[in-house]
Amino acid sequence: MTYDTVITDSHVILPQGMIDKNIIIDEGKIVGFATDIPACDHKINGAGLVSVPGPIDTHVHYGVYSPINEAAKTESHAAAIGGITTMMRMLRLVDPFSRSLQPQLDSASENHYVDYTIHASIFTPQQINEMNLCVEKGITSFKIYMNLGGEVGHVYMDMPPNSQNLVAAQVDVTDEIVEQTVKTAAELGCPVLVHAEDYESCGCGIKTAKEKHQDGLSAWSSSRSPEFEAKAIKTVSKFGRDYDCVIYFVHIGSQRALKQIEEEKKLGTKIFVETCPHYLTLSYEKQSGYLAKVMPPIRTEDDRKAVWSALMNNQIDTIGTDHVANQLKLKLGGDDVWSALAGFPGIGTVIPILLNDGVNQNKITLEQFVRFTSQNAAQIFGMYPQKGTLEKNSDADIVMLDLKKEKTVTSDLFGGFSDYIVYEGRNLKGWPVKTIVRGETVADNFEVIGKLGHGKLVDRKINLFSK
Repeated sequence: MTYDTVITDSHVILPQGMIDKNIIIDEGKIVGFATDIPACDHKINGAGLVSVPGPIDTHVHYGVYSPINEAAKTESHAAAIGGITTMMRMLRLVDPFSRSLQPQLDSASENHYVDYTIHASIFTPQQINEMNLCVEKGITSFKIYMNLGGEVGHVYMDMPPNSQNLVAAQVDVTDEIVEQTVKTAAELGCPVLVHAEDYESCGCGIKTAKEKHQDGLSAWSSSRSPEFEAKAIKTVSKFGRDYDCVIYFVHIGSQRALKQIEEEKKLGTKIFVETCPHYLTLSYEKQSGYLAKVMPPIRTEDDRKAVWSALMNNQIDTIGTDHVANQLKLKLGGDDVWSALAGFPGIGTVIPILLNDGVNQNKITLEQFVRFTSQNAAQIFGMYPQKGTLEKNSDADIVMLDLKKEKTVTSDLFGGFSDYIVYEGRNLKGWPVKTIVRGETVADNFEVIGKLGHGKLVDRKINLFSK
């Protein structure tokens, strides 16, 4: 028998550890491992490289500042170069799902280089009533924004396909919306992703800081205190316990939030925790300007070290980028931190940052790297073992890493929509050099060579952790 592809001589990371065997790929799947080289149409030389299960970015915002028919192209291009094989889109729609969901799905289906899936954000009672429609369409996780409401309820929703107009909205994600979303998700067997910041507290904090004419990333952080995170974590965790729903806290970056989560776990809430690269690398004490404005804010150096410690001790489950595909003209649209846009791009740099700052500094092992970047996410979100592992019959989503390769970060390296990057000029050691999605090489040595439209919506099972 002649197989499609064999990857030779790489170090392969499996759940049980590293093996030195050739990977045999056929019809988009891994069919086995061998010490010899069976007959094949394509041979990939992996000498000196590490093969890992394709990383999953659990947290990506695209389709907000450019329509999904364009954003899927640019951001999956950046993902492919950055070694991401599945991107999980945070879909925000202003209209009922029955009216606005299908056009988004249709447009996305033709425009990705890598695989993708979707978390549906919930803002209204009508959207709560249509969560079952999302599940029927393959969307089996939901997002709530506890930071949006009252005086701080402004948000940009996803644009309709082929539109060029920003969709500004004013929302109120009240405790009642939060509770009913959790209750309905539990009934459907789906996890709820939570942006945990109490919007009333944030509104007051921002108002006070502006009245005192405070500015900068330090003012941004103090106006949205970690205590406001803890308050929201406490509220939603109680709902999680009441309805037996899995709660997945997105972008956790403070000691106080981590501490509250541990307390809620002890009380019996089923919780998973995501952090982002910026909470591992940046602090307002060392970062100037407004580019690194994000919600929740980057915190202190002590917080940054605490997040690393939690990661090293496996208290954090996943790493998502919270990538926002925006541009400088909108990002820095005013002259202070309050008028700057929150969020920045990061899908291209998460893997090299984790390799440079984590694996190559012996803070985390390659096995931990795989758990944080793919295995845990695949298990939490119903994609395992199709994704998240290199086992027989799994999708052949493989990223090949050169742990010794050094390269300087520039915004134009990734070919995304954004014209800036917070890590500009930073030299990183350890990069993805080949990205393979279901057996097809989509990026090779920082160049996308895959076919647009190869990326497919991942078929997800109802979350086993919720049952």
